[in-house]
Amino acid sequence: MWSLETLGRVRLSRHFFMRDFLYSEIGNFHELQNIPENPDLAIETGKALCETLLDPLEETFGRIAVRSGYRSPSLNQFGNENRLNCARNDNPLECHIWDRGEGDARIAGASIVVPWFADRFQQGRDWRDLAWWIHDHLTYSEIWFFPKLCAFNLVWRPNPLRRIDSYIAPRGCLLRPGALPDDSLEQRQARYSDFPAFRGLPLP
Repeated sequence: MWSLETLGRVRLSRHFFMRDFLYSEIGNFHELQNIPENPDLAIETGKALCETLLDPLEETFGRIAVRSGYRSPSLNQFGNENRLNCARNDNPLECHIWDRGEGDARIAGASIVVPWFADRFQQGRDWRDLAWWIHDHLTYSEIWFFPKLCAFNLVWRPNPLRRIDSYIAPRGCLLRPGALPDDSLEQRQARYSDFPAFRGLPLP
């Protein structure tokens, strides 16, 4: 039997604990709980998200800020019904409900900010530079970029879709599932040649 205190102490990866993803501004303001219905599944998918995607980002760029992590089905439904920027629970692209689905239907995502890049974005840096860096270095499923601080949803699935979309100009779909980038690897690498060296550290 899980207690909320015990759940929060679960270490998902080298850098992240479950507590890092349980805070919800919607839940806090509206006095709604944000507790997984299936903690074991939430932990399983959360570990995959952190180990595969978030740890390498933090090891390369420094501290990663989590803007929105896990959402319980009831909290996410409330957010959707009240137009609080939450997709429908049955939307296949809704990534914040970690404790649903089985096998290949599992999904986990978080809305994050990379402060190292946010500083440069605010000075005019193109969001696509970071998008292509992620594409060339991480096994992501979907990425959705947003204008404020160049925050983005980063999604893990057992079988990645490899899709990139943005609400930042140029808006739209940068890369569709199964498609190849228009630019060559050399052209993409030139866009992010000043980025820190990739440091995806293997677990001991």
